[in-house]
Amino acid sequence: MKELRLPPDFLWGVATSAFQIEGAQREDGKGLSIWDTFCSQPGNIKDGSDGRQACDHYHRYREDLGIIASLGVDAYRFSMAWARVQPQGKGAWNQAGFAFYDRLVDALLQQGTQPFLTLYHWDLPQALQDEGGWLHRDTCLRFADYAQEVVRRFGDRVASIATHNEPWCTANLGHGTGQFAPGMKDPAAAVQVSHHLLLSHGLAMQAMRSEAKPAKLGIVLNQWTADPATGSDADRALAELEYARSVQWFMDPIFKGRYPELALRHHGAAAPRIEPGDLDIIKQPIDFLGVNYYFRAFCSAEQPPREPAYAHGRTDMGWEIYPQGLTELLLALQAEYTLPPIYITENGMANSAPRHDRERIAFVQSHLEALAAAVEQGVDVRGYFLWSLLDNFEWDSGYAKRFGIVHVDYATQQRTLKDSALWYSQMIAARRAKLAAA
Repeated sequence: MKELRLPPDFLWGVATSAFQIEGAQREDGKGLSIWDTFCSQPGNIKDGSDGRQACDHYHRYREDLGIIASLGVDAYRFSMAWARVQPQGKGAWNQAGFAFYDRLVDALLQQGTQPFLTLYHWDLPQALQDEGGWLHRDTCLRFADYAQEVVRRFGDRVASIATHNEPWCTANLGHGTGQFAPGMKDPAAAVQVSHHLLLSHGLAMQAMRSEAKPAKLGIVLNQWTADPATGSDADRALAELEYARSVQWFMDPIFKGRYPELALRHHGAAAPRIEPGDLDIIKQPIDFLGVNYYFRAFCSAEQPPREPAYAHGRTDMGWEIYPQGLTELLLALQAEYTLPPIYITENGMANSAPRHDRERIAFVQSHLEALAAAVEQGVDVRGYFLWSLLDNFEWDSGYAKRFGIVHVDYATQQRTLKDSALWYSQMIAARRAKLAAA
């Protein structure tokens, strides 16, 4: 592995999300989320599973935090289950739910691990979905109320709070293709939902700022480069549109106060309904930008579409491994926007090896080298979170896809460190030792 030229205070972490690991579906007053409902409908999850138990992290969190401590990482990124702390998505707070996250955060701080909290990782309370969900503008206000209560309780203990994780997925996979909860198949609805997600982010930022807590505040976006398959005009146009509809669609409102014109023209009559002042609310200053990177978009107008060469192979999800895309993406963002500090909040691969996962090690190595190349060219990246700490419930794939650096035997809940976990820990320790000796 090449020497990584990264700042001495570069932060190393691991990441998870609530629905994928917690289980305890109805314990201690927790309400149902849209993913509980989605899983209960036959055919939605490829292996017919659900998140009722998942990794049983709700009961085994101390064991899992012990694993985190043993890895020697600086930080742990996790999400809060909104329905656990506010079962109806409005109204009464569930003190037992907050107590779980109090215990989790206090234990992290006690062992010297910085908590990085995400408010929304796709698990909307079902009660709000019953009233229209993210298509209903009122949900944005409810989200701001939730955000304010969380920052009031935790804003002086967690290092950071992200409003949303990957709103592109919530909008497009949840409302456009029906692949994710709530399972809606309406592309026009997806566009409107994307606006409401951004509006809810801006409202939440305002609400959290009003509490004047020290936690850094931001958002996490999944992003990629969009590369034309050939030099044809059709492929280039398709790549330009893909980038506008995905990356710029979320970045432009946050950093420029407008939607990209190319994407608006493409959406036509399906363009979102925007009320006066919405874009000013969305364009709130943020303390950090979280970037999740897994693959690039390879854009071919041919039928059937031309495929990439897969020079570095592909993951068990079928995704092309393309590490240089991370460098290219970060440099493109740097060129187009005035950015706050960036964290790579997710990066990793699905791989079926139960323990000796050399392919995952190679994946992470190559992406860290790509990250370092961007830093050397002036991009302010402050940290890297490996996805994921544990094998877990992988959304519509159920338990068939494993992203974890820790293997989970779902029948016994036995945790076993994979080679990638040991490698990651040793790499971090070696860097610290070298810095200490310098």
